[in-house]
Amino acid sequence: EIVKGSIEDVDLDVAYSNVSQLGLHVLSIRKSTRLTKLFLNKVNAWGIRPRDVIGFANDLAVMLKAGLPLLSSLADIADSIENKRFKERIADIRRAVELGSSLSSAISHHHDIFPDIFVQLVAIGEETGQLEKSLSDIVMHLQRMEDLKAAIKRALLYPTFAIVTTTGALLFWLIYVLPKIASLFKSMSVRLPLITQLLIAASDYSVKYWYVLLAVPAALIIIYKLMTKSELTRYYIDNAKLRLPIVKLVVYNKILALLTEQLRILLSAGLTIDKSFDIMIKLMDNLVFKKALTEVKADILLGSRIYESMKKHGELFPNLVTRLIHIGEEAGNLTEQLDYMSKEFLKRLNDVSQKMEKLIEPIVVVLLGGVFLVIIAGLMLPIYARVSYDCRKSLFLLY
Repeated sequence: EIVKGSIEDVDLDVAYSNVSQLGLHVLSIRKSTRLTKLFLNKVNAWGIRPRDVIGFANDLAVMLKAGLPLLSSLADIADSIENKRFKERIADIRRAVELGSSLSSAISHHHDIFPDIFVQLVAIGEETGQLEKSLSDIVMHLQRMEDLKAAIKRALLYPTFAIVTTTGALLFWLIYVLPKIASLFKSMSVRLPLITQLLIAASDYSVKYWYVLLAVPAALIIIYKLMTKSELTRYYIDNAKLRLPIVKLVVYNKILALLTEQLRILLSAGLTIDKSFDIMIKLMDNLVFKKALTEVKADILLGSRIYESMKKHGELFPNLVTRLIHIGEEAGNLTEQLDYMSKEFLKRLNDVSQKMEKLIEPIVVVLLGGVFLVIIAGLMLPIYARVSYDCRKSLFLLY
């Protein structure tokens, strides 16, 4: 059987050695470029969904709790997986474990589908001899992350739908409907109102330069992607997200739900506070919060309490967070307080998504109504002018 794949190592010799240790005979190996590596990572992860990873962790936890050996459990799970790509990943993990690698080390070679927090918690479970508990915690954590993603999607769904439908309806009228009516108007011997002239001009431009209408959004997306490659520019963009009136509600609640959940699961697993913050900083995609977390960690290493360090960044961490963390540190139930906050911010995010839908719905109705009112006015005014002209002409002839 010929097995194809990719592996991350410092050079070709180390990669050759590591592949050989997996019990495979290397036929050929070559170094990939950065673009090739990114492409291969995307291709290899296609079709592998977060729920597949959650299912794997849950099945493995159940089997280990039942007393089955790790290798047998991995083999049984691999046999039961229908997703071909994921089945190959689990088979590769099992092969590495069989040759002496730890489960966490074997999983770490598949970081494109297993997040860093997954690897860290598995490693802790191996060290403490409570792997099945760590896997159960991972399942709960990943499920909450999926709930968080679903809440964000719900918050963005209606605004996206509104923008797409409004733009689509407008383009349909400009490119398909108006050109057919414009020829009729041009044949009329009446002076066209300004609004009709503007609509016809917009229609002519849309028909002639339709590719520009497609290129502009694509160009804006590309420019945004290029701008976010610069850390300074990305910092200002992330800061703007935290200040925009409606956007900040989604971003704040998402980040705070994420942070409290990550800190809860890491501390529950037995990681030290500084190690937990290292992982949180690594996973944080908002540079404003990343900078704040780095400073909080530095203060903690100098002897400050978590709540004291976070209070210095009151614009990012509200009183609810600092107060409950303070209570948790004093009472020794910090993970329970973090669990409560994680659920609370997730609930707030869901509430925001529902309120956004109710807020945007009348705006969309008014916007669409205004657009079509302008179009209908532009269509009806020339007809009204023509009818009025014909009526006056008939009356004049009759007279």
